[in-house]
Amino acid sequence: MVAVKAHQAQAFLTSPDPKLRAVLFFGSDAGLVGERAQIFAKAAAARFDPPGELIRLDDADLDANPDRLAVELGTVPMFGGPKVIRAAAGRRVNAAALKPLIEGGALEGVLIVEAGNLKPDESLRALFEKSPTTAAVACYSDGAQDLEALIREMTRDAGVAIAPDARQALVDRLGADRALSRGEIEKLLLYAGQREIGVEDVEAVVGDVSELALERITFAAASGQVQRAVAECGRAVSSGESPQAIIAATQRHFQRLHRVRSAVDKGGSLEDALRLMRPPLHFKQKDAFAAQCRMWTTPRLTDALSRISAVAKAARLAGPLDEPMSERLVMSLAMMARDGAGPGRAR
Repeated sequence: MVAVKAHQAQAFLTSPDPKLRAVLFFGSDAGLVGERAQIFAKAAAARFDPPGELIRLDDADLDANPDRLAVELGTVPMFGGPKVIRAAAGRRVNAAALKPLIEGGALEGVLIVEAGNLKPDESLRALFEKSPTTAAVACYSDGAQDLEALIREMTRDAGVAIAPDARQALVDRLGADRALSRGEIEKLLLYAGQREIGVEDVEAVVGDVSELALERITFAAASGQVQRAVAECGRAVSSGESPQAIIAATQRHFQRLHRVRSAVDKGGSLEDALRLMRPPLHFKQKDAFAAQCRMWTTPRLTDALSRISAVAKAARLAGPLDEPMSERLVMSLAMMARDGAGPGRAR
């Protein structure tokens, strides 16, 4: 049995035990979970001759064929290498479903499961930590040392130098999610080209990752993307974001929508109203925000703000219940946007 703590994860990936037939990657950093699962999957496939076949399965695949996971993992390959299967924990991929496969000891392939934050006593985590041919790898938000290592790796691979003060400024803005952090560094490298990266470059193009995570929630909710809004909300909370911060960010976003839509209703053009926004919109957000202004009427925005205000007040008194309250809020707002899309288009 292997329980890999967060600080041991990199060493585990560098030299995994070839006897392992199933590995669980879990934790609050969804981007890091996915990144490490991908690294392990590629290494596991390359171990065989010929290489194993990489397969992704989710609940939708297993809804159509509930036995597929067991069949894929239990079948001896005739020509290629063993199957290496990545699956997200969910309705079909859970402790009850995986226990017979793991404890039966008949895995011909390699199973990789990706999950969110799991407590020590949760059945899925316990299954992978206690079985002799499995491992559970913790993936939590990057600390300063992890971020510095990521920056060194990516700048080295790109052949670009970064000034010490720029590195520190970059570390200060990253960390909520590995995928978001990597994306921001890639954006910075593209902006800087081949010259040394200075602190002014970081300030010019790198957003605060925590703020970016909140924006993804609010833009999804206001655009009527129900599933994405709920998923981004859960991802942010798992990464350590406060549910009340999510509610507050949602309130600010809908207040801005209300101001712009009200200006349009009074006879102004949408373009002028967007240009006069303070603080101004980032140019990449402009089209999405304009589309939201067309989707929402002023009365519906007033109703949405009333709902948000009520939830914000209740959440302050709710203690640990503020998390499901924030999730239900963004879901209800996204449903309002989706159901009301079309009428009352702005000019």
